[in-house]
Amino acid sequence: MIHSSRLLALPIPIALLCVAAASQETVFNVPSGDVLDRGKVYTELDVTANPNTDIAGFTPRIMAGIGHAIEVGINLNGLELDTRGPVQTTPTPTLKWRPYNDAERDWAFLVGDDVFFPAQNRTYDAGNYFYAEVTKTWRKKTRATFGAYDFTHRVVSTGQRAGGQFAIEQPAGARITLAADWFTGNHSLGFVTPGVIVKITSKVTFGNRGVLSGNHQFLFELGWNIN
Repeated sequence: MIHSSRLLALPIPIALLCVAAASQETVFNVPSGDVLDRGKVYTELDVTANPNTDIAGFTPRIMAGIGHAIEVGINLNGLELDTRGPVQTTPTPTLKWRPYNDAERDWAFLVGDDVFFPAQNRTYDAGNYFYAEVTKTWRKKTRATFGAYDFTHRVVSTGQRAGGQFAIEQPAGARITLAADWFTGNHSLGFVTPGVIVKITSKVTFGNRGVLSGNHQFLFELGWNIN
């Protein structure tokens, strides 16, 4: 699975600080309305730690714009330091496409797909995450995302999961954005994540997030816009 099955209790993480570059490709967990331009490359390393379980996870990823409002990438999920269970390294090719973008009315439609290929200690042969979403941006740059997803079995739960994915982003200055996102459903991604996005430079991105109670964790992100 993407995360440990211990996170099925529907926690509400709070993003205490998340720092992102200009080419932010998710809000916190939900894919954003951003798509890399042709030839642009973005790479990121996410490090998570759960103080209740002494589990640490690592997810490197790289994305590139290939033109026609399409970006492709690959994540390396499942890299964990957990002495109580096997590591399930999972290369995950990703694709995001924005087939409709009305710049005048600020509406956009996106679809995406991630394919999971467990490379060790497999509990399934392959898995899939498909989504479709609509974004709307208002005059004060508030952007809302409304969408639906489908995860095949054993990716985020023991069974197939489908539901809604939502996000809201509100700039509060040139470098700060208030944001929140939400995957509905009872699974390892089924939580609300409110927080703050802070732009440090046009190249470097890093950040932390956690929660005050429940299934809380710490996340450190380091990203780099290569060009």
